[in-house]
Order: sequence, then structure tokens, then C-alpha cells
Amino acid sequence: MERDPDDLELSDVEADALHELQLGIEYVHRAYGTLLEFHHELGHAMDRMGDAEDALREAGHEEWADALRDDHLPAGAVSDQWTFELVEEFSEEFVAEVDAFETEVREELADGVDHVTERRQKRQLRDRADGED
Repeated sequence: MERDPDDLELSDVEADALHELQLGIEYVHRAYGTLLEFHHELGHAMDRMGDAEDALREAGHEEWADALRDDHLPAGAVSDQWTFELVEEFSEEFVAEVDAFETEVREELADGVDHVTERRQKRQLRDRADGED
């Protein structure tokens, strides 16, 4: 059974703050998705560079092939970290921490009810459609 958001003891300012926090969290999750996309795209790039290493070696360009093998392919994307490490760190530290914070705030302010603003909007639109201005 869906909890009626109007039954919550939540001021308009608290509801606005909770809504902004939840929108922020949604953008954090979108950023995480972008980071995953970056991880996958760089992985594909590295695969292509591995193919280039083979082709350079086959064409007789050992020095360039060796440079790809020794300097570029094993290198980290950022500060010697591979992208999977960036994804893990972002997920395990930042995303998990802000998700837990949002849950704590929502539990305290809204008895754990998620998307209070949207639930209120849904109810208002449905009431209006039913002629209950």
C-alpha cells in the first residue's frame, strides 16, 4: 500500500530540500553511468591499440609496437589507475556514501517515503482529472 505523502509531517521547505537531494542523487547515478561508459569506451580503445601493436609488429615497426606494449597499453587512465579501479572507487565510496546519506535524511524527514514531491504531484493531477480541484 502506497503511503499518502500528505500524511507526512513534512514542511514545504523540508520537502523541497529532500526533493533537491534526491534529484542530486539521481545525477550522481547518471554520472556513474557516464563513468561506466567511459570505462567501456576506453577498454574498446585499448583493444584497438592492441590490434595496432600487432599490425605495427607485422609491418616491421618493432620499436612502435614495443612502445605500445610497454608504455601505453599497461598505463593507467588517471594517476596510474585503470578505469575499473575508478569505477570501483566511485561506486564503493562516493555513490554508496551519498546514497546512505539520502536514505538517512529521507527516513528522518519523510518516514522513508521516496519521491514525496512526485507522489504529491501525481495525486494532484489525478484529483484534478477526477474533478476534485
